[in-house]
Amino acid sequence: MGSIAAVIFDIGNVLFPWSPRILYERLIPDGQALDAFVRDVVSEQWHFQHDMGRDFADTSAELIALYPQHEALIRLWKPRFAESVGPVIDGMAELLSNLSARAIPLYAITNFSHEFWPPFRDANAAIFSHFRDIVVSGEEKLSKPDPAIYHLALARFGLEARHSFFIDDRMDNVEGARSVGMTAHHFQDAAGLRAELAKLGLLA
Repeated sequence: MGSIAAVIFDIGNVLFPWSPRILYERLIPDGQALDAFVRDVVSEQWHFQHDMGRDFADTSAELIALYPQHEALIRLWKPRFAESVGPVIDGMAELLSNLSARAIPLYAITNFSHEFWPPFRDANAAIFSHFRDIVVSGEEKLSKPDPAIYHLALARFGLEARHSFFIDDRMDNVEGARSVGMTAHHFQDAAGLRAELAKLGLLA
């Protein structure tokens, strides 16, 4: 394994595709209306509040006050959140199984709501059974790319940054991991990640 002792994954858009569009394209048939709703109403900035630990009851009330005409659609965000997540990204279930078979310690750091995480985790127990521990931003009220969440995760996992390999689809999160001394990979697809893990001697 060389100098890498553990692999730390992001979850959204590394293990599972995630986008508000995946849910709302089922509910808003007009393409331009869908674009506007995802961009302006259930925006990335609005949803990030959940990743930082705010309750949906509060964020939805604020959003409905701004966009009362969309109240029904906004209220569906929490009960149907799982529908904004697609099936496991091609090749990633096999990659996790391969790493587990080699007894490589696996962990995760995810920006995820403290409310939405437990049902999502339970619904995907087979995938998450590979992980020894997962740090969830909404539970900690810290999020990537803040260096504090990486430090917290390393301490909880009992790892040294220089012996840890981190994977994320967002370059700012990759840079955040590198800023605390971790080796980090900007995820594009399973094949590229597999090749990088092979270079590190983590996969054959």
